[in-house]
Amino acid sequence: MISTSQKSGEQPIPDEMESLFVNNESLDCITAYLNRFNPIRVMKMERMEIRHSAILAWLLDPRETHGLGEEFLRAFLGEALRGHSAMGKPSALDISSSDLRDVEVRCEWLNIDIFLYSEVNRWAFIIENKIDSKQGIGQLERYVDKVRQRYSRRREPSDVRGIFLTLQDEEPAHKEFVPIRYGAVRRILSRLIKQSEDQISSEVKTFLDHYLEILEEITGMSEERTEMERLARQIYREHKKVLDFVMEHGPGSGFVIAARSLFGENPQRIECVEIKNQKYVFFGLTGRLLSFLPITWHEALEEKGGSWKGCEKWWAGFPLISWLEMSTDSDGVKGTVTLYAEVGPLEDFEHRKALIERIRKLTENKTLKIRLQNGADGENKKYSKFLKDNQESVDDIHDSEALAKAMETLLQNFQAEFDAIAILLSEFNWEQSPN
Repeated sequence: MISTSQKSGEQPIPDEMESLFVNNESLDCITAYLNRFNPIRVMKMERMEIRHSAILAWLLDPRETHGLGEEFLRAFLGEALRGHSAMGKPSALDISSSDLRDVEVRCEWLNIDIFLYSEVNRWAFIIENKIDSKQGIGQLERYVDKVRQRYSRRREPSDVRGIFLTLQDEEPAHKEFVPIRYGAVRRILSRLIKQSEDQISSEVKTFLDHYLEILEEITGMSEERTEMERLARQIYREHKKVLDFVMEHGPGSGFVIAARSLFGENPQRIECVEIKNQKYVFFGLTGRLLSFLPITWHEALEEKGGSWKGCEKWWAGFPLISWLEMSTDSDGVKGTVTLYAEVGPLEDFEHRKALIERIRKLTENKTLKIRLQNGADGENKKYSKFLKDNQESVDDIHDSEALAKAMETLLQNFQAEFDAIAILLSEFNWEQSPN
């Protein structure tokens, strides 16, 4: 089927391509914005709660190297407690008038994200940090109990307050916790950076600017990003035909780029490719899925010749198929690459059942990563997957190199299973009835 962008008159002409890509100031602005260096982004830590906790613990510690003294600590606690004086001490006013220089800061102590303790004031603060995850049932209450049990009577804090720091608009489940959002942290940090430029080092200033940039992005408060989004919409309106053409015929997703790095830039159906001295027959590629057969399977099935009834319109038309597929985690960034192998909808039930039974027999070899579900050989069963331990995690689904490595690792790790199935297929008699 011919796509709309391939129809006569729909392909962009050279002048339209030049208008978009040559000396386009708006496009250059977006390119520069996307290519900014930010070490936090480079290390893919933008939404990692434990990394944010480490940075915030550093900022909250009056004795640390940031040069802000107790200013960030005082501003953070004051903002969190403001409007909650009815809950008891300390109040925001208590914080503003107290000496906080003795505050101890601990990260991941008793599984608490950030713990603050002032022996002079006998105050303790439990900070629970949530970026994307949700609070567990009774989680905050358990933390309060742990703190009270941990200290001796002499040093036990007279007041334990909980602070629920969240990116989302979520209320804390425990009555002793007060909420504060990352948007407030962004405002506090932005103000302190401006006020303290003369007293913090250039290295600290650079790092804080990088962190502030991340906070602006995750809270949706980045004016620069808003402007870039406006420019992007404008560019799309003015160059829709060119951009639609590029999107259709460009590399697509990180998965597609990764697949092409292994199987070739433009692999053709039934083309044989070699990866790490192993050969595979390519069948198809979409944004998240690549189908193929190990060449040994393909050769064994080709020896029979003819068509496979029931499988004519299934994948490659053979009774078995294998494929690599990418899935995305709930955060939209992390993901998984899975290697599948499946017996398909053979019309001849007896042959399908016999094939499943032969594969099941391979599970007696405990070194093989093969497993079939109960009932895989049932008369109404059409599709039966048979690999286990067949996943590789990736930290970023847009990282084509990481995806390619995950694919390559899976292919290498399952050579023994590919070989075992190849032997089974070469010995299987498709002509005779299994009974």
